[in-house]
Amino acid sequence: MSTISSRMAVAVHVLAYLAWRRDEPVTSERMAGSVNTNAVVVRRIMGSLRNAGLVSVQPGVGGGAQLAREPQDITLLDVYRAVEEKEELFALHSEPCRHCDIGSNIRQVLQGVFCQAHQAMQGVLGHVTIADVFQQVKGHGGGCGGAARELADEFVRARAQHA
Repeated sequence: MSTISSRMAVAVHVLAYLAWRRDEPVTSERMAGSVNTNAVVVRRIMGSLRNAGLVSVQPGVGGGAQLAREPQDITLLDVYRAVEEKEELFALHSEPCRHCDIGSNIRQVLQGVFCQAHQAMQGVLGHVTIADVFQQVKGHGGGCGGAARELADEFVRARAQHA
């Protein structure tokens, strides 16, 4: 099964780190240490985040990155759109047999289902902010499962209130 690239997770990690270090520019080396990756990977992602207006970067000695917006004003959908290069979440297989009842219709049917799934994912990401992630991470220093579950529960409650 293919997945969205790790760029999304790294970008959210970096933005949560910058939310934690709000009062100072942070170098790519420091962020890379937290992510446990190479600073070049962080710099590439930072370029995408900068182009999307999510971070500002000051080059040189004493420079680094900072959030360009308040953490509560950056949604995970903003991050997804900044770092994921492909627009489609799911890929359709190449030309199925047009002479088969299934093959001649499967792409059209799957495209509709995949489009709905992509829209649902964007809906979830649009309701979660970097501030939400930061607060969850801060409150759950030991484990990730609880934080993810609480964020999902919050989304379900918010969705039910707007329905």
